[in-house]
Amino acid sequence: MSIVLNHLIVPAADKTAAATFLADLLGLPVSEPSGPFVPVRVNDDLAFDFDDRHQVQPGHYAFLIDDDTFDAVLCRLQESPSISYGSGPGHGWDSRINHLGGGRGVYVRDPNGHSYELFTAVP
Repeated sequence: MSIVLNHLIVPAADKTAAATFLADLLGLPVSEPSGPFVPVRVNDDLAFDFDDRHQVQPGHYAFLIDDDTFDAVLCRLQESPSISYGSGPGHGWDSRINHLGGGRGVYVRDPNGHSYELFTAVP
């Protein structure tokens, strides 16, 4: 049997708003609520289940994405001045991208303080 990560529970102050933020960022739909969760399916195997029943502890979530998806994400970020993003932890939210590992990468902060890292090549 292979091991596949199936879902992550992501704490949020408002589960619908948090799910919508990630879904809009990645160009994905928000799924119908399931029990106490609002899921965003990021691929065939993995869903992010947003949950607003507990205190938010900001986390870091990294996504390896293709170039077309990266271009679309970057366009959304550039069109949304209220979203903080940047080239990496050492540079803050400088509204730039990085070129680690021969690809492109960007860090995005969501309203709950979570950091989403999106990159096109493994550093």
